[in-house]
Amino acid sequence: MQLNLTKPICFFDLETTGISITKDRIVEISILKVFPNGTEESKTWLVNPEMHIPEEVVAIHGVSNERVANEPTFKELAKDIYNMIKDSDLGGFNSNRFDIPLLAEEMLRAEVDFDMKSTLAVDVQTIFHKMEQRTLSAAYKFYCNESLENAHSAEADTKATYEVLKAQLDKYEDLENDTKFLAEFSSRKKFADFAGFIAYNKEGVECFSFGKHKGKLVTEVLEKEPGYFGWLLNADFPLYTKKVLTAIKLRSFNNKLG
Repeated sequence: MQLNLTKPICFFDLETTGISITKDRIVEISILKVFPNGTEESKTWLVNPEMHIPEEVVAIHGVSNERVANEPTFKELAKDIYNMIKDSDLGGFNSNRFDIPLLAEEMLRAEVDFDMKSTLAVDVQTIFHKMEQRTLSAAYKFYCNESLENAHSAEADTKATYEVLKAQLDKYEDLENDTKFLAEFSSRKKFADFAGFIAYNKEGVECFSFGKHKGKLVTEVLEKEPGYFGWLLNADFPLYTKKVLTAIKLRSFNNKLG
């Protein structure tokens, strides 16, 4: 089954220096852009992370410090990567919890105003886990009846993710061939940021999901405790979380002026 698209969707996968959204960096990114007419465009970049890649991480994805020593930094690649994805929805495997948040951090560090407000995100891993509870290699074997060669290679994982989603649509009649449906189906709890620090309550209003203000409305906390906003901006929170908090604060300020 081919994807029923109203706009392009970019499947992508990252290989990184580790698993911290705020501290680790991208060493390889592969993007497979699928257009509504079915045509495909792919691109893979090696990235100099400007930090040491631990040996135990190199053992997983094979991208060594030597391989990336003379490659461009993410800041040098950011505009090309953004131009490829800016008109598209995004798809990946565990992308809602890791790849998209980390990509957002890298984009914001590179001073690219990355935003997901008009972008849908389809997480193939979530669909898979809701249906079967497996890993990407097992998903590829289960849905496509093939072994995933070169697992943990960004290019191989990206292609496999795309093939798995198409096979999922063939297998499950209750999955709609529609990006918006797939994005909603593959999402977990609704968050305003990627990292899960700011959630939406039942009324669709942003509230904190951690710490002493857990469950409280962001606007009310920032109004009653102005110093908390400054602490959040200076603490070790993801850049995108800080961007969302700033937008909420500005929106509240503008509403008062209105």
